[in-house]
Amino acid sequence: MFIFEKEQQIYDIAGVKIGGNPGENPTVLAGTIFYDGDKIVTDAEYGEFDKNQAELMIGKQNELSSTTGNPALVQIYAGTSDALIKYIDFVTDCTESSFLIDSTTPSVRLNGLRYCEEVGLLDRAIYNSINLSISEEEIQGLTEIQHDCAIVLAFNPRDPSVAGRRAVLEDGGGQITKGLLTLCEDIGVTKPLIDTAITAMGAGAGAAAAFTFVAKTIYGFPTGSGVHNAPSSWPWLRDMKKKNKDIFRTCDIASNLIVQTLGADYVLYGPIKNAELVFPAVAMGDIFAAESLSLEMGIEPVETHPYRKLL
Repeated sequence: MFIFEKEQQIYDIAGVKIGGNPGENPTVLAGTIFYDGDKIVTDAEYGEFDKNQAELMIGKQNELSSTTGNPALVQIYAGTSDALIKYIDFVTDCTESSFLIDSTTPSVRLNGLRYCEEVGLLDRAIYNSINLSISEEEIQGLTEIQHDCAIVLAFNPRDPSVAGRRAVLEDGGGQITKGLLTLCEDIGVTKPLIDTAITAMGAGAGAAAAFTFVAKTIYGFPTGSGVHNAPSSWPWLRDMKKKNKDIFRTCDIASNLIVQTLGADYVLYGPIKNAELVFPAVAMGDIFAAESLSLEMGIEPVETHPYRKLL
């Protein structure tokens, strides 16, 4: 479909290649588990959950990843350190996939990362995220650990435009003393994954999607987002969901294709239970991109690409 003039970085995260021009490497897909409201969680504070259901969902994502060629990540969310450590142990026993350490509480994220360092899982861990609310304590903790891979969230509460998102990454947007990308260099993050920070529809969602293309053009770093958050926060669609859940699910899954066509290297597609719908749709988009890249540019996709596995 297109290639970028800027050289595109390709990272290797525990064997998963992420980055490059559209059609070169398959889109990496991350399903979330143990999130707020996840019905399999019975005690969010202590990390109690239905292990059978969790294993089935992780297994299904693995199966779809093997079938399509789209690499799978597991986004692990937790509200407490105790829960996060239990979740990490469980997920890494179930799958060899890399995983995201996610929490709204910085100390929980740091404790999860420290645990991964202790048990030898740092090479598979992705810190989620480095953002404008980062504290000195979090900076110090990350500097001590020197972990190389993190999501870098281009969220600007003062300016949701493309320019506002650039400012956060480049100079801090007047809200912190330096840009997040410079901060990454300071704390040892050599594999920044730009997240364009999807906001609600009508409040910057379009700019966030467009920033996928802009970020790839300017920086060349692997870029993606949790684009499903846009339709999930759309009041009209939520009302329609009460009448017909298929309408909501269609928009939810289709939203991933919007950023994919703009060059997204990875997608945080939401609940892992949606894997069976997301993987075929994104694999289809990858095939379109790879066919164009091959025919028009002479660049061939990797052997594990959906273009090679599914045609």
